[in-house]
Parts: sequence; C-alpha cells; structure tokens
Amino acid sequence: MVRVTEAAALASARWMGQGDRRAAEKVAVEATRHVLDSIYLNGTIVIGEGEANGALMLLAGEKVGCGKSPEVDIAVDALESTDSVAYGRPNALSAIAIAGKNDLMAVPDIYMEKIVVGPGAAGAIDLALPVEENLQRVARARGYSLADLTIAILDRPRHSDLISRIRKLGARIHLIPDGDMSGALAAALPGTGIDMLIGIGGAPEGVLTAAALRCIGGEIKARFAPANDDEINQLKINGITEPNRIYSCKELARGDDIMFAATGVTDGDLLNGVRYRAGGAATHSLVTRSATRTRRFIVTEHYFEGKPQY
Repeated sequence: MVRVTEAAALASARWMGQGDRRAAEKVAVEATRHVLDSIYLNGTIVIGEGEANGALMLLAGEKVGCGKSPEVDIAVDALESTDSVAYGRPNALSAIAIAGKNDLMAVPDIYMEKIVVGPGAAGAIDLALPVEENLQRVARARGYSLADLTIAILDRPRHSDLISRIRKLGARIHLIPDGDMSGALAAALPGTGIDMLIGIGGAPEGVLTAAALRCIGGEIKARFAPANDDEINQLKINGITEPNRIYSCKELARGDDIMFAATGVTDGDLLNGVRYRAGGAATHSLVTRSATRTRRFIVTEHYFEGKPQY
C-alpha cells in the first residue's frame, strides 16, 4: 500500500508552490490509480476523489486492482490539502485505507465536527460536551495541567469562537493552515507535541483518520455538519439517516483488519515532505495495520532511472 501513496506524493510534490491545485491533484490521482491497478486485489472505492474535485477516476463505486481476491473496500485521498501543495504550505499528504467489505463508512464530501486524541485519553472525549469540559477531561487523563495541553485547530474563520474559548482556558494552540488529517494523526502518536485535534474539517478525511486510529490507537468522535438540505440529502443517499448522531472510531471504520498508509507531500506535523535530488527523491511514510498494531515509519530512496516517474 505504501507504493500507492509514495507514487501519488512523488507526482504531486513536483507542483509544490506552482499555484495550480488542480494539476497537483490530477497527477496524484493518476499515479494512485496506476499503482492500485497493479496490485492483486479486488477493490471498490468507497471514499474517493469525487466529482466535486473534477477527478476522472477514483470515484466512489469504482473498481480497482487486478480483479483477483481478496475483495476489499478502499478509502483514498490521493492528495489531502491540495492548497498546501499549490502554495507551498505544510501538511499535504497522500493517504489510503483498506478494509473488508462494508467496513469503511461511505460518506459524502461535506464537513464534519471532530475531536481526536491518542490512546491515553481515548475515553475522555465527548462531542456532546462543551470544549472546556473536553479539555479538562483530556488534561486529567493525560496527567497534565490545562496549560500543558497543545490543541491543533484548522486556521479558519469558523473556528474563531472555539479558538477564543480555548485561549481563555490557557491551553496552547497549534494553528494548522491546511490538512487536519496530519494534525489528527499527530495528536494520536507520541512525541509530536500535539495532544488533541478539534474543529470542523472534511468528512472523508474523518473516515480515513478513523481507519488510521484503529491501527495506531486513539479515538475520534465525529458528527456531520451539513450546511444545507442538499447536503442532508447526500447523507441520506449514503444511508446516513441521523445527521446529528455522534460517531466513534469503530463506527466510522469497522472490522478487525484495516490497513492504512500515508506519505508526506509537503513537510507536516506527522511526516516529512518529498525531498528531490539529482536522479531521484526520498519519501517519508507511515504504514500500519489494525490486526497487529504495528506501525512503520519508512524513509524510501527512489531512483528514477530504474522506475517510472508519475
């Protein structure tokens, strides 16, 4: 699986700072599909790029792989944070999750409220509670004072009240220009300096985050945030009839055997971006599986003379 995300990262990183988000995403999608179709699996895309992105492939329902067993469902984000690549900002990555049939929740490309923490505070969070109480519960679970906590939040106008309330509590804030998946995974892993992610981001990224958390530990609590009747209807089309329900990690990503891989495109809170050099490049990836809870951080040296460039 890491070959899939490496290919997408290598392709899209060429467009870093070029101001063309669509071009960066196009080559990432093409590279993802190219490598997926070389793998011996019978896969169905349940979360893909979607028509909203103008993608010509990796749409929900599309079949990928060589058509041989095993039969699996796939959630893929060939390039999360396209703006980060286009404008040279952090936290862009390519990610993929693979699970058994019907084990990954199919969701439309709308917003979702999220709280994410690592294993040490997995039982402490509840979206039904005010942010103040959630932070106090996480601090107690971690054995921290509130002033010790570092909270990752997307730097968006919709979060201005949330940011103000967290500042009043005295907790530290790590503002993310783009890429809440990177921030969420950093919150779940030790040594990143991030204890929690909170705020509103993409629902597809929420499912991919849940799949990763099933593998590395931690918890996400999530609730859809439809903006209008059309988005509520999109949820119903996906079989989601309770738009206000709070979902847990195991509801977003079910099953006992989930695989997740991600490769950095630009430098971020979790992974380094692609480093080009004469005749090749280096990539930094995370690969993990729920059945074993093994997580591997992989640095790969690519030599373009001996392999295709995407």
